[in-house]
Amino acid sequence: MNSNRTSKIVNLKSNDTFALQKLNDTMSVNKEIKRITTHTLQEMKNRGEKIAMLTAYDYSMAAIVDNAGMDVILVGDSASNVMAGHETTLPITLDQMIYHASSVVRAAKRALVIVDLPFGSYQGNSKEALASAIRIMKESGAHGIKLEGGVEIAESISRILTAGIPVMGHLGLTPQSIYKFGTYTVRAKEEAEAAKLKEDAKKLEELGCFGVVLEKIPAKLAKEVSESLHIPTIGIGAGQHCDGQVLVIHDMLGINKGFKPRFLRQYADLFYVMNNAIGNYVTDVKAKSFPNEKEEY
Repeated sequence: MNSNRTSKIVNLKSNDTFALQKLNDTMSVNKEIKRITTHTLQEMKNRGEKIAMLTAYDYSMAAIVDNAGMDVILVGDSASNVMAGHETTLPITLDQMIYHASSVVRAAKRALVIVDLPFGSYQGNSKEALASAIRIMKESGAHGIKLEGGVEIAESISRILTAGIPVMGHLGLTPQSIYKFGTYTVRAKEEAEAAKLKEDAKKLEELGCFGVVLEKIPAKLAKEVSESLHIPTIGIGAGQHCDGQVLVIHDMLGINKGFKPRFLRQYADLFYVMNNAIGNYVTDVKAKSFPNEKEEY
């Protein structure tokens, strides 16, 4: 604390408790809002504290998620599904991801904001991968990027990391490769694919990734991978032994109807709440009961 601030506190009149409390509250708030970093996540893994991660795609939702104490906000390419209504994550563009990321970053005061590199912006061309990652970082203000794949995208990851951009990996069910898989079923159940996943996870760590998402793989395999890596693992449909968990916010809040895989725990039914509220609004407008005299100027 500097001398000017100290003198202001000392010179407050003893009966000016309101002003003193207000100053203390301000100091407390400023002290509490401390940005989560990749280093923070590593410390959390080291001490066995689980990491909470959710998606968000717009300012209003991100502000709520951040205020609730989220560690990491993922601006996922799942925006292609839940925000734009596409069947897969493939159609979303780099420009659209930057738009969503910019909105989230403006809201997030505490959470680490990670952004998915969309399909076609990094595969097969490491120079394009770096250019895509730089655009996201510069134009959105995000804190890192995530991309899907293992050893086959090692060159892209290395090039991005050399620019000082934090990278999170993603293994298991990789939605950008859905047409290759042909199904959203659990991955790496067979020995060969499990071995490949473990090899990829080690490679991502060696390259310098700060963490890796493990999606829809057997819990036993996820436990083995999590225990073999120094960096944090974030699971989605990968069991309880990962270092953290991530869900799509529209799924866990029950905004999406009919999507209820085994791994999803639905914490609210906002489809019902919002549908009911909007229906009541329509009814009141039709009945000429909204607005009433108290709601007029």
